[in-house]
Amino acid sequence: MKRLLIGWLLLAAFIAGPAGAAEPRRIVSLLPSITEAVCALDACDRLVGVDRYSNWPASIAGLPRLGGMDDAQLERIVALRPDLVLAAPSTRVVERLSALGLRVVTLQAESQEDVRVALRRIATLLGRPERAETLWAAIEADLETAARRVPAHWRGRSVYFEIASTPHAAGAASFIGATLARLGLRNIVDPGMGPFPQLNPEFILRAGPDLVMAAAQPLAEMPRRPGWNRLAALASRQTCAFAPVPYDMLVRPGPRLGEGARLIADCLAALPAPAR
Repeated sequence: MKRLLIGWLLLAAFIAGPAGAAEPRRIVSLLPSITEAVCALDACDRLVGVDRYSNWPASIAGLPRLGGMDDAQLERIVALRPDLVLAAPSTRVVERLSALGLRVVTLQAESQEDVRVALRRIATLLGRPERAETLWAAIEADLETAARRVPAHWRGRSVYFEIASTPHAAGAASFIGATLARLGLRNIVDPGMGPFPQLNPEFILRAGPDLVMAAAQPLAEMPRRPGWNRLAALASRQTCAFAPVPYDMLVRPGPRLGEGARLIADCLAALPAPAR
């Protein structure tokens, strides 16, 4: 009976075909930053399902959880009868959902300009294009406020921002890198290396960043990595360690970019001046 029901749902979705230009009323978001964008554009009430990692704002807590980019639950998504599915291009079920006739829009956001374009796209899909500009203006205002709060002795200093202990870094070409640059910091990973490259640990040790930023747990473990006790920033605690919830905000290319910048500025303001 369950298989029969799933079959009818899939058939119904295929027959219905993709929605036209009408504003979507039943949206599935398969990426946390997209969920945040929909809500920041005042359309949280249109969400009928989200990925497992979406956790902001609190109002989405009761929504169905539909897996992640590698294991999104096709049958459950179809059963929700969405008229729009928003996802990353690398989400595995994108092609299958499209083949079933569902309207699927993919959004890539690696740079800050990508984020701005994605917000405009989502706002247009929601029938509220003007709200994207208002939202971006608020983000810009937060970035400017954060930049003014950075102590002068940190401007021009080098920074390593780790996003995975493999180690992968947020490079200058990433949306995180753009925020760091806006705050006057110099990324040890130049734009030509890509937005989120995997680095040879020796590269980081040779670069000798003045400042290290990462999630709290990996940062606490860094001194135990081979050779990393040579990093002066770790020895002198010139570090920004972010708890899980604020770290989520920092590494998501969504509407809370400005809040993330303020968080980094707060850390810099609390640190002593670097020795060199």
